[in-house]
Amino acid sequence: MASTAPIGVFDSGLGGISVARQIAHDMPHERVLYFGDSANAPYGTKTPEQVRALSFAIVERFVRQGVKAVVIACNTATSAAVNDLRDHYDMPIIGMEPALKVACDRGDRADGTHTPQRVIVAATPLTLREHKFAALMDRFKSENTIFPEPCPGLVEIVEHGRLGDHDLVMRTLHGYFDQYDLDSIDAVVLGCTHFVFYRDYFRELLPDATAIIDGNEGTVRHLGVVLESLGKLAPEDADGGVELANSDPSARIATLSRELLHS
Repeated sequence: MASTAPIGVFDSGLGGISVARQIAHDMPHERVLYFGDSANAPYGTKTPEQVRALSFAIVERFVRQGVKAVVIACNTATSAAVNDLRDHYDMPIIGMEPALKVACDRGDRADGTHTPQRVIVAATPLTLREHKFAALMDRFKSENTIFPEPCPGLVEIVEHGRLGDHDLVMRTLHGYFDQYDLDSIDAVVLGCTHFVFYRDYFRELLPDATAIIDGNEGTVRHLGVVLESLGKLAPEDADGGVELANSDPSARIATLSRELLHS
């Protein structure tokens, strides 16, 4: 596969556009083919078997388009399908998981001690139910206090184009987070790519001292390392960009996708 071949990026809907946007920013010479599966969103309330079937269909599409790598820009699809996809396809398949390690590592001190962190992981119900997240949480829960918080309504707001409805968003966030003493929370992990679009709202909700952490930069950095190791980085004279596609062919989704990419 030529180094100028595109990178396939997919999500259950529009959230993964935040990852495509990060790739365009950090790796401007790469071509990205983005596919959002809004016709089948949300994935977070589906069964793992359903998510695997949908993920395989999308990757097959990318194979026909000649991609050199695939980024699963969806924590839910990563949880349900990444291992099976890697077993089946002979190309780099980059998954995502909630950036819990980044949040907990904030408690590490130069003298080797660790200050226990209190971390909320906001994600979809399926991501939080899957074994992959349970294994991730097991790595850190002995030294930290971790609160998994399913937030399915946040996916719906993005998909319905209502991110600009301040009252709706804040009411929804308060419905999930008012149960916590937020002054005691060290970090909130945005464990769904849709939630990255809420960063300013979370900043309004949370105390200034509470960190807001997502996995997009780390995922794109890992993608770059993998492509470089394979000699597959696009040359510096290549014209990069993002091409958007979606299983929902409506003009509303096309317009919303472009708005999110350039937000």
